[in-house]
Amino acid sequence: MGHFADINWLAIVLATIASMALGMGWYTVLGKQWMTALGKTKEDLMPDGKGSPKPFIIAGICQLIMAYFLLLLTRAIIDTSAVDVQILDAVLVGAHMWFGFLMTGMILNHAYQGQKLSLTLIDGGYLLGIMIVQGVVLGLLA
Repeated sequence: MGHFADINWLAIVLATIASMALGMGWYTVLGKQWMTALGKTKEDLMPDGKGSPKPFIIAGICQLIMAYFLLLLTRAIIDTSAVDVQILDAVLVGAHMWFGFLMTGMILNHAYQGQKLSLTLIDGGYLLGIMIVQGVVLGLLA
């Protein structure tokens, strides 16, 4: 029960903020390529000219959950008695979770949806970035 009782919520919130900031930069740089790969225009995504905050709220909640479980799983995989998480441990666990679950699930879904490989690579690269950034923040603070 110690894993659940000793949660550093500040580290989780900061890992979430860091990965959201990564997303802002990632999709600012790759936004045109992402929309092309998605087969949408800015007008398709924002018909009223204004974007809804809903996707950002959902992203924040999802990334908070991801940071929480990355912390728990790193502790459980590395050493069940450990409370402190090391940067390399958290990044390696995150990268394995990305490859074993996130990326494979995305490839599977995108294949059935007929999505372009470029969309999978853009979104999958961002998910790997989330795991790395959150691993670094959690390793530093948790």
